[in-house]
Amino acid sequence: MTETDVAGFLAGLREGDDQHRPLSASSAGRAVVAVRGLHRFAHREGLTKDDPAREVKPPLPVKRLPKAISVEEVERLLEAAGADQTPLALRDRALLEVLYGTGARISEAVGLAVDDLDRGGGLVRLDGKGGKQRMVPVGSYAQRAVEAYLVRGRPLLAATGRGTPALFLNARGGRLSRQSAWTVLRSAADKAGLTAHVSPHTLRHSFATHLLDGGADVRVVQELLGHASVTTTQVYTLVTVDRLREVYATAHPRARA
Repeated sequence: MTETDVAGFLAGLREGDDQHRPLSASSAGRAVVAVRGLHRFAHREGLTKDDPAREVKPPLPVKRLPKAISVEEVERLLEAAGADQTPLALRDRALLEVLYGTGARISEAVGLAVDDLDRGGGLVRLDGKGGKQRMVPVGSYAQRAVEAYLVRGRPLLAATGRGTPALFLNARGGRLSRQSAWTVLRSAADKAGLTAHVSPHTLRHSFATHLLDGGADVRVVQELLGHASVTTTQVYTLVTVDRLREVYATAHPRARA
């Protein structure tokens, strides 16, 4: 077995043949990783003189840009979540307003306690990955939605439970779970008639994309999202390039022939 053989195997996976369809970069990469592991083991155990797969690198997967929805679609989603004034509807509107208004991960949102809110200062403390905390501003829309929930919704939900500091409660008065938060979002998306797949991360992506579209500095967005590296945040700048092209094409007098 030679390096050429292993490289040819990878090429065959990507190109396919009469019996096998071509594999994606991620699927082919997993197969090559297994082959590399086998040859590395054989060489380490003295079964082969060298490792022919050592220099054959798995293909890099295609970088998928984050999915974001438009501001108008976000507004439809939020309106659908708070269509009535029941305790659960007030909670649902507040939850989605917080997700979009702060860019919080779903785990960060459902993990919030009432005391994490600075109701006077318009801030919220989020517990991010690796135990890192950050303070994030809460916009006026989210503040009003949360205040309405705290005054007219949460007390009624809390009355059915055993007492918990959690901000977002379920119908039994306990902490709202990630799965239930997903259900809240899916239900609101269906009511709003959104055809695109909408997840909690969609709101996080939309938060970042809309901030950058509005002129926010990428390093500020990095802090708000809780990214350890600005490189992670810069993927959102690729999303806004399409918006820049669109504006240029419609606004510049010499953009089109």
